[in-house]
Amino acid sequence: MTENTYFKPAGTEIYTLPVRIKIVSVDRSGRWLAAGWHDVWKSPAISLAYGGCFVLISFIFSFGLFEQGYGALVLPLVGAFVLIAPILVVGLYEIARRLETGEPVSFGIIWNVCWGHASQIAAMGVVMMIFCFVWILLAIVLFALFFNQGVPPLDQLAGEILFSLKGAVFLAIGTVLGAVLATGIFAISAVSIPMLLDIKIDVITAIAISFLAVRANWKVMMGWAAMIGMISFVALASFYVGLAIALPMLGYATWHAYRDLIEPI
Repeated sequence: MTENTYFKPAGTEIYTLPVRIKIVSVDRSGRWLAAGWHDVWKSPAISLAYGGCFVLISFIFSFGLFEQGYGALVLPLVGAFVLIAPILVVGLYEIARRLETGEPVSFGIIWNVCWGHASQIAAMGVVMMIFCFVWILLAIVLFALFFNQGVPPLDQLAGEILFSLKGAVFLAIGTVLGAVLATGIFAISAVSIPMLLDIKIDVITAIAISFLAVRANWKVMMGWAAMIGMISFVALASFYVGLAIALPMLGYATWHAYRDLIEPI
């Protein structure tokens, strides 16, 4: 199948989807990212302000953890942030939609639009928070199993990971578990949240459509997920400063991915 052909899931004779799922070429993720970058500079003030808020929140949160002696929790919480980021940037999807149609953009307008879809967005947020809590719980259990304590000091954790077999096994298991959770949450959220803003649809149907869209375009979507992970890692490794640009860029790019993959009927 080539770009802009359609995917008909098996068994949909019984269930009528409110959208068409398109099949796109494997090079589309680069175009989504380029479109997201372009949108950042079409509306730089609101884009950088949105991203900057998360930089500030991340600084404050990390400082509080270190002050309370829970610095090691920064690592799993960074992973949790990546897992739930799609719901945190819901306002960016509306900004991208407005940039696309030439409508005015402001924080007040964005808030009102998102508030109008609050029930379904909140339901999606609950689903994603469940994934987040599972991840944090798994991290705490792994800390307890490998270090015989709840949360070790960060300097001890770093030493164990870098210089011991136990630490390497801990890191490997944590990475595998994180990858499994990340794959699941990516599959259900890749296009579902922009869809909830764009058309009248319930959260269960949106999740199902997102899963089907990822399955139908698995090659490009796995590459897209890897690109998101790499950019997020670089942004977070820059002591969060990179989030100011990376977050709006990826948020806008996700909107363009949705537009490419989903066609409302």
